[in-house]
Amino acid sequence: MLIDAILTPADIATLPQRDLSGVTCVVFDILRATSSMVTALANGALEIYPVRSIEEALELKARLPEAILGGERHGDLIQGFDVGNSPLEYTEFPGRRIITTTTNGTVALRACEKASRVLVGSLLNLNALHAAVAEDSQLLLVCAGTFDTFALEDAIAAGALAGRFPTAELTDAARATLAIARAYPSALDGLLTSRNGSVLATRGWRDQVEWCAQVSRFDVVGAMSAGIIQAI
Repeated sequence: MLIDAILTPADIATLPQRDLSGVTCVVFDILRATSSMVTALANGALEIYPVRSIEEALELKARLPEAILGGERHGDLIQGFDVGNSPLEYTEFPGRRIITTTTNGTVALRACEKASRVLVGSLLNLNALHAAVAEDSQLLLVCAGTFDTFALEDAIAAGALAGRFPTAELTDAARATLAIARAYPSALDGLLTSRNGSVLATRGWRDQVEWCAQVSRFDVVGAMSAGIIQAI
């Protein structure tokens, strides 16, 4: 197995032009988009539609009026949406479709559309992710970042997955995620150290950080095909 990593949104922007045939992309937006998606799927959500913009979300909502409309901008609930981006909000939608748009996570997911497989990554489903990609030959760990910058928490989760393949060939970027993960043996400590985790805790949302820091709470993997995420 060859493991590579994408560490910044600038690099993510190049993915639609890259040849991703034969590549499995695992997208990490730990605080909080992909953690919320995994939580929703683990609690029975039927489908998740990650979209790039608020306008696209509203257009899709018009075609799927029964769907839950969720997401954030600058960390806050979007006006007129049903829910924001806290994973704690995504535990009560069994059998429902969810349309979501976030600053970085949904953009990163859609940038990977040409890959052979696109999986939703988090600490919450680390064991399930490990099993899901164990037979893949090329793995690209996509760290969604924050606005246009690197996000520590995404690298921690990506490195935690990379570390489960001790015989894999790692690029320097993947080795960097592994080194970062090893620097934070406590995932919660790492998430609280990160800029995003610190901001969330300061805003009174430490419980969300604690939720996202749980390792392998859920045995579910979300896979995106044709812009729709379903549990596999």
